[in-house]
Amino acid sequence: MLSTRAEARAAGLRIAELRGPRFQKVFYDLYVAASVQVTAVVRARAALKISPKVLGEPFHRGRGLGRGGVPDQSRTHVSVAEGNRSERRGIQAHTASPATAVTTFRGLPITTPEQTFLDLSTLLSLVELVVLGDSLVRLHRTTPENLVAVADAFGGGGARTARRAARLVRSGVDSPMESRLRMLIVLAGLPEPRVNFIVRDVDGEVLMRFDLSYPELKLLVEYDGRQHATDSAQWGRDIARREQLDDWGWRLMVVRSADIYARPDLTLERVLQLLRERGARHLPGKLRAEWQQHFPVRSAA
Repeated sequence: MLSTRAEARAAGLRIAELRGPRFQKVFYDLYVAASVQVTAVVRARAALKISPKVLGEPFHRGRGLGRGGVPDQSRTHVSVAEGNRSERRGIQAHTASPATAVTTFRGLPITTPEQTFLDLSTLLSLVELVVLGDSLVRLHRTTPENLVAVADAFGGGGARTARRAARLVRSGVDSPMESRLRMLIVLAGLPEPRVNFIVRDVDGEVLMRFDLSYPELKLLVEYDGRQHATDSAQWGRDIARREQLDDWGWRLMVVRSADIYARPDLTLERVLQLLRERGARHLPGKLRAEWQQHFPVRSAA
């Protein structure tokens, strides 16, 4: 149970006890038992307890409040009525308009997925906003069409970013890293790979599903974040899969985390080279530079 110092005194506890090993501080003047795991939900409840006239809790540290791929934040964010912003370390209060759309999650008032997407358009980069949108769609919280509709009707700060990001959100994306890989390719001006392409046999049975691919070129660009280098069973499945792809005439390009976060330039060169080798048409003569704003190159010293 969350308690202020006044509530603790009323219950017969001394301040020294609150500061002792039996309790832990969530925010200034708000404590909880030391045995309680301070999750995103606990922090949200704490923020709502001490923030006056709260309209909704947009997000805190991503997945804890059902908000998918919101990047980690050091503060808990709340939306409050105008003139009621609470200044408290660890809490970021945002003034919300009366039109702010609010719903409930685990009994907490929170902004709707669409409202959260709009709210974060001033805080997140274009790429991370697309990551958020993809994850909200993956969790069945919204649809790309809904995001486009609310972004088009939005006139607040970040409207331009929201409108562009909404049009880049796709269904069927499995992970944030797949979203980032797709955005790296798109922002460089290369053709956008198809998401979630399914290969079926003559009877319609699913044989394989590709995260990112160019089906007409039989080119698969796959992010692999697995840590199974010493897993012989997984290694065997990977070999069998590659052999099957070879039999079908598909070319596989595997992308790892370092290929996105350290050397995105080399990754784009590989994609462009493979597109040319597979006969892609209307490719740009020069990569668009926008990708560099979101994916800096970190060459080894």
